[in-house]
Amino acid sequence: MRIRDGAGSSTGDQSDGAVRIRRLRAIARFMDSSLAIPGLGVRVGIDPIVGLLPGVGDALTTLVSLYIVHEGYKLGASRSQIARMLGNIAIDLLIGSVPVLGDLFDFAFKANTANLRILGIDPDAD
Repeated sequence: MRIRDGAGSSTGDQSDGAVRIRRLRAIARFMDSSLAIPGLGVRVGIDPIVGLLPGVGDALTTLVSLYIVHEGYKLGASRSQIARMLGNIAIDLLIGSVPVLGDLFDFAFKANTANLRILGIDPDAD
């Protein structure tokens, strides 16, 4: 099942689902791709930067990722989708917690963007 954005409203009003989806896109971008690394053509978000804080950083970014799962649930995500999303978060937390290797992994693995795709939401829209 794919999450629909409610963009086809005939009244012109934004549906609650469309507002949630826009918010989820903004969070995923902030966490995964809000900053460009000059000269490399690579985008990273705040997730790997906050993750550099031992212990606390990975916990904080995991809470934000769990919020995306919660919103996906409210939007009607299936159990399978929720399980896959939680799996991405678990991978991000477990590997991201390993000193040095985990920090490098955090720059490459974009769990929040992957989780939007699981929901059928294009993270690059809007």
